[in-house]
Amino acid sequence: MREAHPVERAVGMEYYVSDPPGVGGHLRESPEDFRVTEVEAFEPDPLDSDPGAYPNVLARVTLRGWDTNDFVSELSNRLGISRERVSWAGTKDKHAVTTQLFSVKKAEPDELRAVEIGDAEIELLGRTGRPVLFGDLAGNAFEITVRAVDEPGHADATTADLRAFASGNDLGDSDAETDAEEAPTVGVPNYFGQQRFGSKRPVTHEVGLEVLRGNWKGAVLAYVGNPAEREPESTREARAYVDETEDWAGALERLPKRLGFERSMCHRLVERQEESGEETTLDAADYRAALEAVPSNLQRLFVNAAQSYAFNRMLSERLERGLPFHEPVAGDVVCFADSDAPAAVALPDTDRTQRVTEDRVRTVRRHCERGRAFVTAPLVGTETDLADGEMGEIEREVLDDLDLAPADFELPGEFESTGTRRAIVVRTDLAVTRKEDDALAFEFTLAKGSYATVVLREFLKADPDDL
Repeated sequence: MREAHPVERAVGMEYYVSDPPGVGGHLRESPEDFRVTEVEAFEPDPLDSDPGAYPNVLARVTLRGWDTNDFVSELSNRLGISRERVSWAGTKDKHAVTTQLFSVKKAEPDELRAVEIGDAEIELLGRTGRPVLFGDLAGNAFEITVRAVDEPGHADATTADLRAFASGNDLGDSDAETDAEEAPTVGVPNYFGQQRFGSKRPVTHEVGLEVLRGNWKGAVLAYVGNPAEREPESTREARAYVDETEDWAGALERLPKRLGFERSMCHRLVERQEESGEETTLDAADYRAALEAVPSNLQRLFVNAAQSYAFNRMLSERLERGLPFHEPVAGDVVCFADSDAPAAVALPDTDRTQRVTEDRVRTVRRHCERGRAFVTAPLVGTETDLADGEMGEIEREVLDDLDLAPADFELPGEFESTGTRRAIVVRTDLAVTRKEDDALAFEFTLAKGSYATVVLREFLKADPDDL
């Protein structure tokens, strides 16, 4: 086990579970180097179905170099509709070629088919009674090329360690390495990847933590102000101006046009000042209104990122204490496999959970060995019941350190979260192939919600911003 890069530790990912050095190299020299295809779990009805009963048109869209939110804005503008009528199953990385499902409410198929957007291919699949919702997929299949690799030989040793981690064998053990040659799967901690928090400026969890503490002004400042070293100088200066002055009109003059969400918050605050008189001090309701000026999915993301940060912290502490990931100990909470999931992925069903008592440990371990159950940790919300035993100690210590409790997630509107649980290990069949020009190709499939970068980070062991 190695200590992770400082940028990763800042979002709760404290360790790599593999021992070999990184292979070096770079990700995403072109979007084609990072291909993502959703494993679909949504069956549409025919396009000629009654639009009254089936008002949503379902489309499979392949995007090259598009941020999901930006594409939704462009598509809704082309159709002349509200972006709230467009929904999707999962947010994808901008620097990639992605194939994913979207639905458009009350759209005319011919109008949607006629839309031409650069680097976007739209294939109509049918109609649905309800829109595609976030999470309406089983998983994602990845084809990723890492170029300019320095030490390709380290990939084999890393793969062996990750296979040992998946099965609970000791890293570097000769028997474990023999088993690893026979085992088809690797495993890594199911961390939330860097992009959950912001790749160049990981602050979404900071915003969410302020929201959960009832500090709406602090949440706005964490998002609009709060300059990061990795940003352009002009952006840093604009954010620093916000921190120093809280002059929202002046911030609008300085913030780059590309920071649309930050500017939306500033616009809302300027409007509130004009409505109440410029001399009036803005209150918590005004700052909450500013946060509500951004799209609803981004509002949810703030709190989700805070949940994710706490989850990452819990997994790192479990690693630190040497507790297993592939099987439970007394006090753990496990969930069971989704029997309806496509064969391509082992999908945890977090609605079916069980607390592992001392007398049930051996039985539940057998379920985990057969892929029928998964050890979990909480994404804390109002309905969260924490674990017992040592894992319960970890969960409570992390929440205490963050000054959070499940009741704090009872919030207005899109910010509220009831919470759920998430498997602590992600396993996948992994193929690593050496290509020409010092490149390595990785192919694997992950259950929904798991990040390709948490697999790749074990091989690269580098500053995420340098990849």
